[in-house]
Amino acid sequence: MLHTLLPFLGACTLIAASPGPSTLLIIRQSLRSRRAGFLTVLGNETGVFVWGTVAAFGLTALLAASQVAYDVMRVVGAVTLIGFGVRTLLEARRGAPGGTNSTDGTDEGKAAQPLARSGFASYRSGLLLNLANPKAAVFAMSFLPQFVPSGAPQLPTMIGLAALWAVFEVGYYGMYVWFVGRLQHVISRAAVRRRLEQVSGGVLLLLGVRMAVES
Repeated sequence: MLHTLLPFLGACTLIAASPGPSTLLIIRQSLRSRRAGFLTVLGNETGVFVWGTVAAFGLTALLAASQVAYDVMRVVGAVTLIGFGVRTLLEARRGAPGGTNSTDGTDEGKAAQPLARSGFASYRSGLLLNLANPKAAVFAMSFLPQFVPSGAPQLPTMIGLAALWAVFEVGYYGMYVWFVGRLQHVISRAAVRRRLEQVSGGVLLLLGVRMAVES
């Protein structure tokens, strides 16, 4: 199994290191708090495991084979990304109440702290973004079977690999959450946080538009 697991974990590292909507959302949520960031990671990896399990049962092949089904999911994914982007830009524009009235800067950092969000909302954001991405479904179908050892039962092996994939990414993206948390003394400033929110919202919006128009 070692000769299978090492290449698999190496491939998982390359996949996680590739920037995408989920990475951006995790960083954006981590700007709010470590708790929000980590719960977003858990939601995203739940989606990874779901798609891996669906791929193990062969159901994602139906999505890849049906242009209509793929287009429906593509539109849903685009709307989801655009929704996240627009909401982020609106929140950045509104800013934190009271943050602009500080004259000595003492209260500005406190006012810039984001409003508390429920844990379920953060978890749901990560899960929804992953499940609304048809590319994640098709990729799981093509990725996991490559690492099933010859002669091994395909269904339980693929489900096990999907679980390992999700657990590995929890640790990988958890480092992102930790790193953003270490920078709180910098990004807690209202102006810096607002600019980061504007950038992440704009990128999410552009990714959504690109997904909507691509063939």
